[in-house]
Amino acid sequence: MPEIGNTGIERLRRVFRATRADGRAALMPYLTAGYPDLSQLPALLEALWAGGADAVELGVPFSDPLADGPALQGAATAALAAGFALDPFWAVLESALAQYPLPVVLLTYVNPVLAFGARRFVERAAAVGVAGLIVPDLPWAEAGGLRRLSRAQGIALVPMATPNSPAEHLARIRSGEGFVYGVSVTGVTGARAALPADVLGFAARLQEASALPVAIGFGISTPEQAAHVAQVADGVIVGSALVAALMKSPDRAAAVAECLVRDLHAGLNAVPRIRHERSTT
Repeated sequence: MPEIGNTGIERLRRVFRATRADGRAALMPYLTAGYPDLSQLPALLEALWAGGADAVELGVPFSDPLADGPALQGAATAALAAGFALDPFWAVLESALAQYPLPVVLLTYVNPVLAFGARRFVERAAAVGVAGLIVPDLPWAEAGGLRRLSRAQGIALVPMATPNSPAEHLARIRSGEGFVYGVSVTGVTGARAALPADVLGFAARLQEASALPVAIGFGISTPEQAAHVAQVADGVIVGSALVAALMKSPDRAAAVAECLVRDLHAGLNAVPRIRHERSTT
């Protein structure tokens, strides 16, 4: 059991408290674990830290990633082909987080969790310092068991919502921890030339539905798009654009990651926030 006050749930709470006090949204870049190779993970986390990331979403490679677009699928396929496995991943991640204490939220599909053993997976994640889990193919209405296991270890099981989520789902996700992951577009991940016209309204609706912070992801690829979303959202998640940039220059992965994250961070610092009332239910 993590030390009281230093659980993953509390570390995520501190991130959003701090960024709210700074008057900006939290920046959460995404990496695929094991890409370009697992040995580069510590250097990549250091680069994200140096660039101004507030937390990191770290994808666990899986052979059938139904929510991932071409860039993330390509990175996961390459990582699996290179021999990615959970046991060495845990060891590398634990060493990296001891040096660069960014809150890390794992995005994993449910199959790797069940294959490893759900209790064992959650306990190992907590032991190495993981702050939260996102499981996009596990319906929230069926996630009670994993939610209880995660909460017992101080890990946030993060709920997801889309523009099409019904009121019943929005009511259920109030039982989540960490933040709400708002999926801004229908379909898979991937850079978009333009975000949906109502993305700010979507973020505001999620904030009205829950007291949890709301982080918006899917389709955000430029500092300008991130800054636009950050007018309302509590957090901005950028994945495909970063992974695609790493795929173009895998031999300079850390430098490329730091540069892109620094540009995104500068954009979030420059945008004025739109204030509105939050639910306290």
